[in-house]
Amino acid sequence: MATKKKLDVDPYVAVEALRTALTEVGIVFPSLSVELASPDLRLVELGRVRADVAAQLAEALRRGGRE
Repeated sequence: MATKKKLDVDPYVAVEALRTALTEVGIVFPSLSVELASPDLRLVELGRVRADVAAQLAEALRRGGRE
């Protein structure tokens, strides 16, 4: 079985791409950022959001981001 190779993605670019995509569907994650504690892992910190924002995100994903 072949294993998937991890993509070499800049976490700062990923955060800005995600922030832009979320903004386009009216969603804000105030604490969206790059996780600085483990730079080699290239983690993105999504943070905590209110339940209504989580539900809004779920709905946007179901619609494929289309209004």
